[in-house]
Amino acid sequence: MPGPPFGSPRSSGELRASLTSIRDTFSNRHHSLDFAYSHAHYLRNRILAVGVIFLLLTPLWALVDAMMLPRELWSITLIGRGLLLAGLLGVLLLARASREHIGRIRLSAGFLLALPAAFYALVLILLPNGDASRLAGYAFIPFLLVAALSVFPFTILESLAAGLALLWLLAFAQMVDGSWLTPAGFEGLWLLTSLLVVSLAANHFQLSLLMRVYRQATHDPLTGLLNRGALSLHLEKLQAWRREEQSSGSLPPCAVLMMDIDHFKKINDTHGHSVGDLILAEFARVLLAQTRNDDCVARYGGEEFVILLLNTPGDRAAEVAERIRRAVETHHFPDHNHLRVPVTASIGVASLQGDEAPEQALERADAALYGAKEAGRNRVMAAT
Repeated sequence: MPGPPFGSPRSSGELRASLTSIRDTFSNRHHSLDFAYSHAHYLRNRILAVGVIFLLLTPLWALVDAMMLPRELWSITLIGRGLLLAGLLGVLLLARASREHIGRIRLSAGFLLALPAAFYALVLILLPNGDASRLAGYAFIPFLLVAALSVFPFTILESLAAGLALLWLLAFAQMVDGSWLTPAGFEGLWLLTSLLVVSLAANHFQLSLLMRVYRQATHDPLTGLLNRGALSLHLEKLQAWRREEQSSGSLPPCAVLMMDIDHFKKINDTHGHSVGDLILAEFARVLLAQTRNDDCVARYGGEEFVILLLNTPGDRAAEVAERIRRAVETHHFPDHNHLRVPVTASIGVASLQGDEAPEQALERADAALYGAKEAGRNRVMAAT
């Protein structure tokens, strides 16, 4: 069975204040699935833009070869450029068709950088001995590709791996043209290494900015949970995921919990809005502690929260809701003097019926929540 349609609140809201740290830009290990999709779409746009530029420059460079290279060298490079053009066109088609396929988008980015490098290596291998110095502008290819690394929102680890491969390419080219271990060769290696360091710094700042923008757009600043707009996207993903599973012969049970902090206005009036904010943030931490990595926790608005429980039947969802209610009732919610503020919650539970839209289940959970509040609050009520 494929994985759930979205990342956990611990990984999609859970980058917290460390989104701009080296840890989060060094690799994608700590990135949520939600951010991975946003990152991949951003990367895809860069691939299409740079790929078109490479595609246009390749035949123009062939004209330069025709004017500057001897005919025997020009014929060699012409074959390579034909293969490069076909490869670049394939990369563009792959990237264009990979709207929701993160792996294919990342593969497209790798091919986009590897193809010009492979073209240069192929030309160096096929050249007659001593003719490498007659190639016009080819030695610039590793430097161009290292500079291109800064255009893409790669992680530091990804750019470092690509940069080391390009350093090897430059070393191979120097061994072919005889500049290896000469002052000119050391100068080229030093320049390429310096450009790689600049590209790594650019990757860090670019990815950090992308993370901050993503968080501001999808997360509630007070609680760190998903906001209502992001919840709507998750509901759409959930519906698409269940339809995909249904077409394969199974329909995973899912449930929606909608909850409300009881008498929250009274808490604000008695203790002040600053304490109310502390209560909301602490309430969010309680919810995260009581849910799984694959569940989605969101702040719906004000003191209302929503949890999407994946692969969870109705009776199990009711048990989870009751566990959350007890955890809230017994949790120490402090005021500014660290004195306990009594807090309880009312929770409505609704299971997704058949292939109904998750929004319909959310409406039924809301109606159940209203029923729980009418029945005296601090209780769980399941939708009928």
